[in-house]
Amino acid sequence: MHLANSPVTRLSIFCKVVDNYGDIGICWRLARQLAHEHILQVELWVDDLQSFRRICPEVDMHAAHQMVQGIQIRHWQSQEGQFSTEQIADIVIEFFACDIPPGYIQAMAQCEPRPVWLNLEGLTAEEWVEGCHTLPSPHPSLPITKHFFFPGFNIKTGGLLCEAEIAPQRSHFQSDTAHSTLFLRELGLTAEEIAAQKISLFCYPHAPVAALLEAWQQQEQAIALLVPEGVAQTEISAFLGQPARAGIQLRRGALSVRVLPFIPQPDYDRLLWACDINFVRGEDSFVRAQWACRPFIWHIYPQDENLHHKKLRAFLSTHQPSLPAAQALTLAWNGVTQGDMQWQDLWRDFSASLSDISKLSPDWQRKMAEIGDLATNLLQFAHAQAQDRRQK
Repeated sequence: MHLANSPVTRLSIFCKVVDNYGDIGICWRLARQLAHEHILQVELWVDDLQSFRRICPEVDMHAAHQMVQGIQIRHWQSQEGQFSTEQIADIVIEFFACDIPPGYIQAMAQCEPRPVWLNLEGLTAEEWVEGCHTLPSPHPSLPITKHFFFPGFNIKTGGLLCEAEIAPQRSHFQSDTAHSTLFLRELGLTAEEIAAQKISLFCYPHAPVAALLEAWQQQEQAIALLVPEGVAQTEISAFLGQPARAGIQLRRGALSVRVLPFIPQPDYDRLLWACDINFVRGEDSFVRAQWACRPFIWHIYPQDENLHHKKLRAFLSTHQPSLPAAQALTLAWNGVTQGDMQWQDLWRDFSASLSDISKLSPDWQRKMAEIGDLATNLLQFAHAQAQDRRQK
């Protein structure tokens, strides 16, 4: 919902691509929601247009600036120099402390009133973010202040990215068998694959994929594994006996593996809705899996000294404290612990708890809805900051 009488109309997002598709995935979803639901003029600065194009084929990799889906896209290059105050938006968002151009900051400091400057941080369930959410950070030499804004899983944070139409679209898709079947057929799936237990796989290269592929081959239930091209390439190529290119499919035992082309974000959402179980990674696909109302396993982005293990456990204790089988598989998948259990046993126990995991999804979505979505919460905070600055 657009904020009535808002003093902000223009917004800029700065994104440096570090995690291939996660960073630009989040920023692109946020940009679209702010432009289409909140009717803002949105400008998205991106340093890697090649990764951007993988999730949005409309993007021209060679254009310095372009309009895509009503959003101004600018190729963020290191030689960015000076900016005028007329070029500065009412709200400026840097994603994950990406260090926006010094010339842009200089121009922000010269604006009257000054823009709202936010550092949109990474998602975590750790308690410490509750004390850091919306904290101010004055610039060391310029008269301008940046605020930290944390997405999260409770009312003391900014919530999660979630467009208004996602729930009804997902509900319609999942209740319309003909619609979902047509979608899967367009991806190349056969009738046998559509009838099997469908699993999507999106993970980092260090995931123990080979061990799970072996366990899946020995299952009684037929499994159709759907893998985007380039994901787990070594293990999938070894299974297929040839390079893992889009369109290739092979069955061994109970397991059928199909390599899919990279697809735009709206189709990736539909893939998550169509599958029975989703393996996701990072932050963007992780959040989208939560809106799919399907069981999922999260592969967290690795950090030095295994700091990501603490982050992973914080989420598991928040999301599924009473589901030990799901926790055990997730921890093993992330290399935290496997104990004495074999992958076949881990999968058996996880499969036996799927009905309990599925019951969790509606309750979790209601809980997240009470917090409000990230885009709206961010704009409400920015609106209050802008009003305050105009009154001074």
